Amino acid sequence: MLTVVCETPGTLLAQDRQKPERAPGETLVRIKRVGVCGTDLHIFNGNQPFLEYPRVMGHEFSGIVEQSEAGSGLVPGDVVYVMPYLSCGDCIACRQGKTNCCVRIQVLGVHRDGAFTEYLSLPHAFVLKANGITLDQAAMIEFLSIGAHAVRRSDIQAEQRALVVGQLRRRLGLLRERRRGEDQRKRGEDRDANGHPFALAERS
Repeated sequence: MLTVVCETPGTLLAQDRQKPERAPGETLVRIKRVGVCGTDLHIFNGNQPFLEYPRVMGHEFSGIVEQSEAGSGLVPGDVVYVMPYLSCGDCIACRQGKTNCCVRIQVLGVHRDGAFTEYLSLPHAFVLKANGITLDQAAMIEFLSIGAHAVRRSDIQAEQRALVVGQLRRRLGLLRERRRGEDQRKRGEDRDANGHPFALAERS
């Protein structure tokens, strides 16, 4: 299978690798869509301290179930997205529901090889059905969910003002979540890297 490997900072190689065998408790996913995140750019540029090279990048992705097992709730052909933060489920953070703070966390594309390839075999718990949406949309769930989570934590209320900074895609997610449920028409404006304004969101 075709796999793109970041061999060293600034160097990408196309390799032919063996298709992974599905292990017990795992689902084999055929990758159909994958995004390029700022994290991937940091890895390529050599500015990501939490990994070792060579590394297969990619953690924002969707795909189709190739193989699974009885009881997983997944069957071949299911459209899925993947939670790329593989937590252990047993450490003190996981037991408190703070899986993002898992002491043994394995982030796809950072601590272990990610989705710049054709197939991945992953634990069932991190492979989720993408019912009613397209593969393109499913590949965007990970970064949009960050915005949704931030808005929930902020507990922002109607008519309150908020400053949103950071990567554009994250801001888009935050703005979308901020505007959900509003009764009156809202319009947000942002500027691109050249300072030109453009509409971000509009709700009527």
